[in-house]
Amino acid sequence: MKKVQGLRWWVIGLIALAAVINYIDRQAFSVLWETEGGIADELYPDLDQEGRKKVYGDIGFYFIIAYALGQALFGRIFDKVGTRLGFAISIGFWSLATGLHAIVRGFLGFTLVRMLLGLSEAGNWPGAAKGNAEWFPTNERAVAQGIFNFGASFGALISIPLIGLLAQQLHWQFVFLIIAILGFVWLIPWFVYVKTSPKKHPWITNKEKKLIIDGQKNESNSSEGTEEKSLSYGKLLKNKQSWGVIIASAAIDPIWWIFVIWIPNYLVNVFEMDIAGITKLGWVPFLGAMIGAWFGGLIAKSFFAKGWSTNKVRKTTIAIGCAIMLPALLSLSNPGSPLIAVLIMAVILFGFQTAIGNIQTLPSDLYNGKSVGTLSGLAGMSAKFAAAVLTWYIGNKLPIDKYSFVFLIGAALVAIVVFSVWVLIPKVEPVKVKG
Repeated sequence: MKKVQGLRWWVIGLIALAAVINYIDRQAFSVLWETEGGIADELYPDLDQEGRKKVYGDIGFYFIIAYALGQALFGRIFDKVGTRLGFAISIGFWSLATGLHAIVRGFLGFTLVRMLLGLSEAGNWPGAAKGNAEWFPTNERAVAQGIFNFGASFGALISIPLIGLLAQQLHWQFVFLIIAILGFVWLIPWFVYVKTSPKKHPWITNKEKKLIIDGQKNESNSSEGTEEKSLSYGKLLKNKQSWGVIIASAAIDPIWWIFVIWIPNYLVNVFEMDIAGITKLGWVPFLGAMIGAWFGGLIAKSFFAKGWSTNKVRKTTIAIGCAIMLPALLSLSNPGSPLIAVLIMAVILFGFQTAIGNIQTLPSDLYNGKSVGTLSGLAGMSAKFAAAVLTWYIGNKLPIDKYSFVFLIGAALVAIVVFSVWVLIPKVEPVKVKG
């Protein structure tokens, strides 16, 4: 029977590729909304920019609410059916939802398909945390999470120019149909390579299996030293460490969504850009994010190589990311030009990715077994609810000439991240659960 060298890297590579597709599918709506002759022009010709912004913000609000519910739902699904089938369910449904964008009309239709997309796309994140905990030893998880986040950032990076170029050649309906195919094609190598867990996989080498199993031996959560079942929500939430993860996630995630949802709208309304300008500059912030995803994982790995504890590595790396974000968010209040604005955004998202990769590994640092997906799902749900509230506020309450206030809110959120990690998680180590 053939063996595959470094099988765990193939697995995380496919998960990262799913994240690329995830962001292409997700970002299509924001770009096609602003395109000349696109969704807003075709369906809402009588609304001014403020009116269109409100409709767009309301649809985005419901998308993120569904995404939030999907985080908790798929956290449980992955714990029940496993990584292999969980990803297949998630990407299968979100690809279907992407294709359905081509046939709906009006606010209700787009809201429903955006909600289906959000609900199913949400599985990518608890699935990544679950796959990371299953396939990697503790000291490689930040690198693995960095690879996944790189995939998300790369998808965000290429999605705006890719969709922009397609939109200049094709009607927006055909663009949705083309990108919907990508997810269905991804299922083929996923089912081929990810047959089962690393302990039972027929293609894994004995050396790699030993590396993974030995690297997870320090994980002990229960009074007996093992955790066979997923902890109930009640037991998880009795621990302040769980709340530290949830609140930190809820504070940091809206910063990402400010840019994912609103970059095209921001460039159109603040700097009066057309689709060609969005295509040229809209990708720049995500270049910073892509580099930051690598940086956060590699710097954590270098700290581990120095013999640092998991607690010191996670908190130091998160602190570096927050220290980068804070002044950049404050400076974005008055960037002066679109080029400077997107460059500052790149710095912000670099810091964001440096921090978020290590925040996302906290569930697997604090718990093991089937509780990882559950806590990741709860943290993701709280993060998306917070992002939904901010999206609604931007769309409904914030005038188009007052975007600077959003970045001040982002700076305050960074301070909350620091509080949550340092105060509510006194030490990043396996939580001893009683009873």
